[in-house]
Amino acid sequence: MLRNIPVELSGHKVLVTEAPTVKMRDGRNGEPEVVTDYSGATQYVVVLFVKPRPNDQGRAGKGAEIKCTLETDPGAEVSEGDLVELINPRVSHWENEIDGRQMSGLAWRATGIKPVA
Repeated sequence: MLRNIPVELSGHKVLVTEAPTVKMRDGRNGEPEVVTDYSGATQYVVVLFVKPRPNDQGRAGKGAEIKCTLETDPGAEVSEGDLVELINPRVSHWENEIDGRQMSGLAWRATGIKPVA
């Protein structure tokens, strides 16, 4: 399985479509719990729209909405509608069997996020 593959996004616009929040999951007793890393640091999640910048002919490719886990607190600097840059972006491939069907995709992760000046 390919994990933590660096991603080059310098030729793309990255727009926040849902402001960062604390990452949550269903706990063992069905109650929501905060997701942490191996050291106990809280993880965050942000939803982004990523689209290539126009090329020399003025054409830009189609974009995609992604959900990205952030390893550090994004603070109050980043909000919905902001153009941002991901710090140390990377993807990992995942596969699961759900209800007898094989599912796969990419999990996005970044060390942090900052507004584009």
